Amino acid sequence: MATLRTRPAALNLTERAHARIAELMAKAPEGTVGVKLSTPRRGCSGLAYSVDYVSEAKPFDEKIETPGGTFFVDGASVLYLVGSTMDWVEDDFTAGFVFENPNAKGSCGCGESFTV
Repeated sequence: MATLRTRPAALNLTERAHARIAELMAKAPEGTVGVKLSTPRRGCSGLAYSVDYVSEAKPFDEKIETPGGTFFVDGASVLYLVGSTMDWVEDDFTAGFVFENPNAKGSCGCGESFTV
């Protein structure tokens, strides 16, 4: 009998990412069901990370329950993100989600986009 392997998580979230999702959900527009990560085609390397509020769950989205609310990963983006870690980083000049993506083969010089 074949044994089933556990599928790796679509995305790992750090504690800071969890906290930021909670902050976003606390001030989300009415009707928001969660925050969603997608990888639209954009930038000089091909794909970019985009995090937005969503008002409905799509059937093929990956759903991650966090203490602060539901986080979705776009179903079409999962293959580009499996095994990635998402963190929230703030310093004196910038703040934003940062991704450590083992699937990325390269990225543009400004860090705006990546290629797989």
